[in-house]
Amino acid sequence: MNKSQIRLLFTGDFCPHQRIEKLTIDKNYSQVFNDFKNEFDSNDLNIVDLECPLTERESNIEKTGPHQKAHPQTIQLLKEINIDMVAMANNHILDYGGEALLETIDLCTKNNITTIGVGKNIEEAKLPVIKEIKGLKIGFLNFTEFEWTIATKNEPGANPLDLIENFNAIQLLKQEVDKVIVIAHGGNEFYHLPSPRIKKTYRFFVDAGADAVISHHTHCYTGYEVYNEAPIFYGLGNFVYDWPGKVNDNWNYGYAVRLLIDNHIKFEMIPFKQNNGDEVGVHYLNEKEKEQFENRIEKLNATIANDEKLEIEFQQLVAKQADVYQLYFEPYRGKIMSSLRIRKLLPDLFSKKKKMLQLNIIRCQSHKDILVNVMQKAVKKRS
Repeated sequence: MNKSQIRLLFTGDFCPHQRIEKLTIDKNYSQVFNDFKNEFDSNDLNIVDLECPLTERESNIEKTGPHQKAHPQTIQLLKEINIDMVAMANNHILDYGGEALLETIDLCTKNNITTIGVGKNIEEAKLPVIKEIKGLKIGFLNFTEFEWTIATKNEPGANPLDLIENFNAIQLLKQEVDKVIVIAHGGNEFYHLPSPRIKKTYRFFVDAGADAVISHHTHCYTGYEVYNEAPIFYGLGNFVYDWPGKVNDNWNYGYAVRLLIDNHIKFEMIPFKQNNGDEVGVHYLNEKEKEQFENRIEKLNATIANDEKLEIEFQQLVAKQADVYQLYFEPYRGKIMSSLRIRKLLPDLFSKKKKMLQLNIIRCQSHKDILVNVMQKAVKKRS
């Protein structure tokens, strides 16, 4: 090992609930990480995506999708593997409200774990983290796509993925540090590739001055590329995220990335499986599983490198999701009515002309500005 080389280890989504929470409360930390714990021992920084608040609060926010949280005692898992920093700009960190988020930040701070991507307001959430390691200044930024967690001028939350704001943040940070690392949270859940937009966005971060981009959120791993000497990892998959009934699913496999920094940035990938059926916790892959992982990464990378193939794959996803997404804009409610509509047993309630109008309002930035504000006010009024 090169002692002058800086070693940064990144993992994907960490949500220590379900069986993992119980193991932690029972202080059975070793069964969570097993021999994979060794990967955290020789790094200069260990960084995970903390995908939920650590709180005992019961009151959650109104949102779409599930609410996630874990017991505050699970902070001990982060300490067990020497986590130095948690990226918290994601779509679940505000699930139990601003106070739960602030409690989580405070809990991390008391345990000497740096937080990034969140704060008591938007200005605080935007702040970078700068670490000086072996004489080199490394700057970190953390962004998330818009869902239900974005901070405002007066309310706690996360730092949003906003190309103009992000560009300026990267450029400013680049003036202060030797290397800039962007940690992003976004993409299409359960989809094994970046969308063409995500690829353009993360490359744009490199063009702005990022030296590496690390992404998570999709709950399945995907490939990577090296663009203008900067590695871009489009999805690390889950790290610790127990979910009932998941066995040999994409959900159960992920990888950690170790960046090796000196004059250039090199990297290592460490694949693993997690909470795979009855096999609780994180485990190394066996030889056959490693071979399958390497073959799949090779195929994913080949698609990512080819814009035409990437677009074809994305259009296949669009085709699979078409009925569900169109249903979002129709007034059918409940499982039965929705199922009948998807099966074409109920009519499409919008004409082609109406859909053209909807498309224009959603696609045009100026129309979208008004639509978002109108809908935000309507949601607040109804609640």
